[in-house]
Amino acid sequence: MLKALKREVNLKFKFLNRCFKNEEFKLLDVGAGNNSATRTKSLFPHCKYYGLDISKSYSNSEEDFNAMEKFYELDLTQLDYSSIPDIFFDAIMMAHVIEHLHNGDEVLPLLVQKLKPGGYFYIEYPGKKSMSLPSMYGTLNFKDDPTHVRLYSINELKKVFEKNGCTVFQSGTRRNVYYILAMPLRILVSLFKKGKLTGNIFWDILGFAEYLKVKRN
Repeated sequence: MLKALKREVNLKFKFLNRCFKNEEFKLLDVGAGNNSATRTKSLFPHCKYYGLDISKSYSNSEEDFNAMEKFYELDLTQLDYSSIPDIFFDAIMMAHVIEHLHNGDEVLPLLVQKLKPGGYFYIEYPGKKSMSLPSMYGTLNFKDDPTHVRLYSINELKKVFEKNGCTVFQSGTRRNVYYILAMPLRILVSLFKKGKLTGNIFWDILGFAEYLKVKRN
């Protein structure tokens, strides 16, 4: 029951659950930090997890690396993905990565080549509205994070995917109902643990992020 709830609450996991359920699938997680490998494998034991990030040191443990089939340590902006096999993955996740890339419109077509026909791509990033939100610790305004270098939009990314043989079957502003309902508890936990509020608590109710769900033709 708890595992089923976790698959439903996190929007990335919900996407994977809708696409694959308990089937075996190969996942390329672009931006594989915050113990994502062990979290993903605990919910999807038949997932073959491949991580990609600019550095191994972003909140990953030995357990995380042991859970991975392989880890690709590379700089996406260099546009050299020759170490990653083409037409290999069933799904690619890219959550809150593209805003750190000045050439994301060049990166995406190369990543799409790594997907099998019929494979799925989930991308999430701060939307245009994030530019007008108040500044807050932990990022609520786009400019709160000095490593954010470029703002993208649904229309721009949709054109990139469609030009590269994909269909965008769902897109919009991220509104996670579970996170919104849990806001009072999340506020209390943040105040207790950190002594202050963090911006991500308000992402869903204020519409900080946008997403696209994509399928390669």
